[in-house]
Amino acid sequence: MTGTGAGRVSPKNPEGCGPLAGLRVVEIASLAPGPFACMILADLGAEVIRVDRVGDVPGLMSPSGVLDRGRRSIAVDLKSAAGREVVLKLVETADILIEGFRPGVAERIGIGPEDCAARNPGLIYGRMTGWGQDGPLAAAAGHDINYIGLSGALDLIGRAGERPLPPVNLLGDFGGGGMLLVVGVLAALQERARSGTGQVVDAAMVDGSALLTAFVHGMHAADLWDGERGTNLLDTGGAFYDTYECADGRYVAVGAVEPHFYAALLDRLGLTEDESAGPDALPVQYDLDEAEVLRSRLAAVFVTKPRDEWAEIFAGSDACVSPVLSPWEAHEHPHNRERAAFVEVGGIRQPAPAPRFGRTPAAVPQPGSACGADTTNVLREVGYSAAEIERLRGAGAID
Repeated sequence: MTGTGAGRVSPKNPEGCGPLAGLRVVEIASLAPGPFACMILADLGAEVIRVDRVGDVPGLMSPSGVLDRGRRSIAVDLKSAAGREVVLKLVETADILIEGFRPGVAERIGIGPEDCAARNPGLIYGRMTGWGQDGPLAAAAGHDINYIGLSGALDLIGRAGERPLPPVNLLGDFGGGGMLLVVGVLAALQERARSGTGQVVDAAMVDGSALLTAFVHGMHAADLWDGERGTNLLDTGGAFYDTYECADGRYVAVGAVEPHFYAALLDRLGLTEDESAGPDALPVQYDLDEAEVLRSRLAAVFVTKPRDEWAEIFAGSDACVSPVLSPWEAHEHPHNRERAAFVEVGGIRQPAPAPRFGRTPAAVPQPGSACGADTTNVLREVGYSAAEIERLRGAGAID
């Protein structure tokens, strides 16, 4: 089948590690969610060739290059006919293309789904947008905060009586965006194995972040989520599911939802829920109307010791208490160290590939190439002669 990469070895993955080894992905350079999706595909063994724009500023798309790890780069002028032909030539050898343009832009450039399918009917064409390929907002600008605002996800996050709190850009860009795109293109690949034909995957951050709220919709339907932010079981409405400040100004996370976990929490804190204890008895765990009373009692204990001392006190228990670590100290935790959950790539510590595979483990990622560093080699691989490459470079179609 055109575009299948069985047996192909990526220079960034010379040992052919990972379950996606042999697949080729063409990535049209874009911002956050698209590169994140391609990072995951590269982590899992796919060969990803990033098509940067001629003249791109290094690091503009992915500061420090973390999201660009594991792939080669060619620099192409997509506005030129020769540059478009370079991309279409790459498409002939690819399994997947990922682009993050607003709807209609790829078609105007000449590298839209129909253009690519004419060269490679088996191509999976992944489209990453905020609002999707259709609908009243399809052509509008936006960012993570806008997409999760419209999907209902943002309204869930924050304390009672306070405004919604944006969770950085994790829900829209990465969880509901890039991660969902990966699911989509892999599902399309599985279908292609049966049909022999590629298809378009329309991944929208508004759709993906809405999907992440499925559990809350179920809770609401069961009258277990009243719709008011910060007053429900898992949104700090319950004092047993919250963060608490410690003596050193750092925090612990408490997730003692089930009664037996909650009992372990109280035991390690030296508190009791015994109703016979008189006026000092704690409120009933699930009485959310008394949550602030319970929260203040827990807070008064946690603030007496530093975070890491609490971590030692709760070690080995089922109280569901853990230290709140910054991203820059998470690699130091013994559990993360033993599992090698963080790796160093190009001198930058960052999360390791995930998930893990028993028979086809992923390799430690290599740094991504600088903009245009692999143009000559990649074009040679797809059949361009040295003279043709020089003509393209002289015309400004490539760099």
